[in-house]
Amino acid sequence: MDVTVIGAGLAGCEAAYRIAQSGYSVRLLECKPKEFSPAHKSVDFAELVCSNSLKSDERSTAGGLLKSELRMLGCFLLSQAEKCKVPAGGALAVEREQFSKRVTERIKAHPNITVVAETADEWNDGELTVVATGPLSVGGINDALKKRVGDSLGFYDASAPIVDASTIDYSKCFSADRYGKGNGDYLNCPLTKEEYTEFIAELKAAERAKLHDFEKREIFEGCMPIEIMASRGEDAIRFGPLRPVGFVHPETGKRPYAVVQLRAENVEKTIFNIVGFQTNLKFGEQKRVFGMIPALKNAEFVRYGVMHRNTYINSPRELDCYSRLKNYPNTFIAGQLSGVEGYVESIASGLIAGINVVRTLQNKSPLLLPPTTIIGSLYRYITTPNVNFQPMNANFGILPPLDEHIRDKAMRKEAYCVRSERDLLEFKQSILY
Repeated sequence: MDVTVIGAGLAGCEAAYRIAQSGYSVRLLECKPKEFSPAHKSVDFAELVCSNSLKSDERSTAGGLLKSELRMLGCFLLSQAEKCKVPAGGALAVEREQFSKRVTERIKAHPNITVVAETADEWNDGELTVVATGPLSVGGINDALKKRVGDSLGFYDASAPIVDASTIDYSKCFSADRYGKGNGDYLNCPLTKEEYTEFIAELKAAERAKLHDFEKREIFEGCMPIEIMASRGEDAIRFGPLRPVGFVHPETGKRPYAVVQLRAENVEKTIFNIVGFQTNLKFGEQKRVFGMIPALKNAEFVRYGVMHRNTYINSPRELDCYSRLKNYPNTFIAGQLSGVEGYVESIASGLIAGINVVRTLQNKSPLLLPPTTIIGSLYRYITTPNVNFQPMNANFGILPPLDEHIRDKAMRKEAYCVRSERDLLEFKQSILY
């Protein structure tokens, strides 16, 4: 085999497919179905654990720009997501099982990919290897990583609960998308000031599930549990996941005091997840406290929210800007292990690893995308010295400033997008292809 890819999650599948499509043979090691991490349940590849949303698909957002860049680079997983999407306003959300099944079938059917169902405990530093085992690596892979990079860092990640659509009180919610963008794909559950105040009080007082002693108690801001967010101030979640801006209550004609959003998990809209409600509350407490939301008073939970440990390496210290370990240049790190946070960011890291593995096989220099792109800036961020390093999502803040200052926020974001797409197109034409 030319290359070994360890892990068939989002990053591993993207890397394996890009390498295989370039004509090289890939051995893809995946521990499932022999062994599962605490958060994974499906036997299929590219399993989406925390949410079915790949976030905004609008150009005016960093997530939308990231997807635009990936489409320009021929991203495999994004093309599969498009075929499994469910209505979600301006976001790209997918039916999870269908998405994972499609990816698995195409990976297994590829003539250049050999799937091996085994738990990897080690790899050969002399062979080209992509390590994409994710933040919940099982077996001895963490020990193998520590041997090469020292102690990894840990933080907590959380997923949101899912409810049965038939048990939602539709008289207490309304269909709409923020600022009218979309076709009414979200269910919005309004709260009065009194309902919100009571909800916050119970949320802060609710009993949380006990954390394992061996896990560090550091929480990544991008997946903050709703109860911890609430403890930061009375209006913390009203300016976060419960923000009412962009909505008008169809009965009162006024903006609600707070809004809890529900997003469909499947095309049939038989199950919904509670948007932004990642949590570590005990299951009984989730049912009690979230049942205080009028529309969810009698809701049945088909899956409760859970919290789990994530692992990532100290990328600024250990990775070069091409996603290789500095001291082991045949080893590429992809996915959340590399210090990127988010589904699409993990896909992007797998794509970059795949591209640079192929260039290595072709005896060409590895590539770093322009700093004016989200992907290029993301890699520069995670590999720049930082004593307080934490994983990073796609955002406009990591991009270099525009040549001219634009005060209007919407116009400024559009300028970022135009610049990124222009520079990436020039980059593709001159170097990549």
